[in-house]
Amino acid sequence: MVRGPILDPDRSYTFSNYFDLSAEPDEILAEFGCSLQRQALELPSLDDRPESLATVADLKASLERRLPLVSLTSEAARREVLIAPVVLALIDCTQAQLRIEYSISVSDRLKGSLDYYLQNQQNLLIIEAKNADLDRGFTQLAVELIALDQWTASEAQRLYGAVSTGNIWQFGCFDRAQQQIIQDLNLYRVPADLADLFQHLVAILTHSPSESGE
Repeated sequence: MVRGPILDPDRSYTFSNYFDLSAEPDEILAEFGCSLQRQALELPSLDDRPESLATVADLKASLERRLPLVSLTSEAARREVLIAPVVLALIDCTQAQLRIEYSISVSDRLKGSLDYYLQNQQNLLIIEAKNADLDRGFTQLAVELIALDQWTASEAQRLYGAVSTGNIWQFGCFDRAQQQIIQDLNLYRVPADLADLFQHLVAILTHSPSESGE
């Protein structure tokens, strides 16, 4: 039995619309000629960067001090208290440019706002914030990475992103040569796994494109 198209050819879609679709992620990505692979992702990592270790220690201490005092029942609260501090510490360490709610438009099916878009001379990273549904949030992130592939002038072979509920983070990347989205099987908890999470975020924005298979 031949399956019909999931996306309505007469409809315009924003990135947030893909969060609401009930279709399977691999079927949605197939509409763009891309495949989905779930595996433990080999993320860029740091050999030695003392300043990032000091930043993580300070950040973890502040989060652990504040979290008992804050209600995190809304997406806005999670973004302000859990995600934004990580992102701001990240630009302090990497000097990457940060754009918040950054709008891009590639086509009627690939347009919308990126929650956090970070870029330096060679690398870029997008972070999508979602309140409670990591799986649907990853589908939206995957579509954003596909759009970014067509929109950016970056020569990197892999484009990286992360989706976060605030206390849980998951990485993904787009292999541009294979036209494949890779969904990391590993999840990072905040603040428990903050050190591992942060060093991967820093490494993505600072590693050479010739490293890590790039």
